[in-house]
Amino acid sequence: MTDLAPVGLLAELTHRCPLACPYCSNPLELTRSHQELDAATWAQVFREAANLGVLQLHLSGGEPASRRDLEEIVAAARAADLYVNLITSGIGLTEARLGALARAGLDHVQLSVQDTDAATSDQIGHYAGFQRKMDVARWTQAFGLPLTLNAPLHRANVHHARAFIDMALAMKAGRIELAHVQYYGWALANRASLMPTRAQLDDTIAVVDTARADLAGRLVIDFVLPDYYAGAPKPCMGGWGREVIVVAPNGDVMPCHAARSLPGVVFENVRDTSLATIWNESAAFNLYRGTAWMKEPCVGCPKAEIDWGGCRCQALALAGDAAAADPVCDLSPVHGRLAALAEAESLAPPPAYRFRTFA
Repeated sequence: MTDLAPVGLLAELTHRCPLACPYCSNPLELTRSHQELDAATWAQVFREAANLGVLQLHLSGGEPASRRDLEEIVAAARAADLYVNLITSGIGLTEARLGALARAGLDHVQLSVQDTDAATSDQIGHYAGFQRKMDVARWTQAFGLPLTLNAPLHRANVHHARAFIDMALAMKAGRIELAHVQYYGWALANRASLMPTRAQLDDTIAVVDTARADLAGRLVIDFVLPDYYAGAPKPCMGGWGREVIVVAPNGDVMPCHAARSLPGVVFENVRDTSLATIWNESAAFNLYRGTAWMKEPCVGCPKAEIDWGGCRCQALALAGDAAAADPVCDLSPVHGRLAALAEAESLAPPPAYRFRTFA
């Protein structure tokens, strides 16, 4: 049992998506449509989440607009009195459908873009969808919905950081997320193609610092460093099992979207167990909650209750032990491996993207 209350629910409605972004955080093994929770089950999940204390709901995927019942799902979230944010590529939305979602109770749109010009954007997303994204931004403003522009940064587009900011201004977005790709799921499979150089990162930091000073009060600029160039870990999802619940398309409940990569961890399903029971009592949520599980050098670290050990999935992938210190931390014995990997891969010719398929 925990006295912690979650504040956010990430609802992965589907893994279906017309795009095939090489940095997609979805697992390599995708959930099929016949395994997805139906709208009625999602409505029950939303009610249970609200009773737990959740305030913010993020509808994600894949592409949520691939769900024909998205309007029904949004209405159910509004009935549960949740703040509803739609994380979308824009593909699958029309002006009429976005209007219907707004009337159903949608509060906010978070629109992802692959690049600032059509040719490169469509190449990265493996789909000709750039113009639809521009339309969705315009329709979002017309319906009076707040807009966040989400721009994942990597080797192929990092030099367009300022152009992304200008795009957000032109769209009258209130916020832009310039987030360097984090290497999970398909991004890990494509890491050698995506890794920026240190010089590219430094240029981006300078662009962001200047823009934040110039645009204070006009545009909120969130900036996320790539972990491989960092010296201190981030609190993954606010800490394992501390702030956020992730529900996968099939109903599995996890502390973070990449947690399914941890072998031997069993995640309970909302079809069988209440969200409250999973949050409070499940072995998976309690596995790395708090600090009791930590090993050296995390034990006794003054930042242990700030970063909560960082990312367990990254520790497994790079240190071979999910309970090890996140290799992002400069106290980790394998920290040097990140810098070496980043340098080697960023300076080598990029291999072709490995695009996911969804038969």
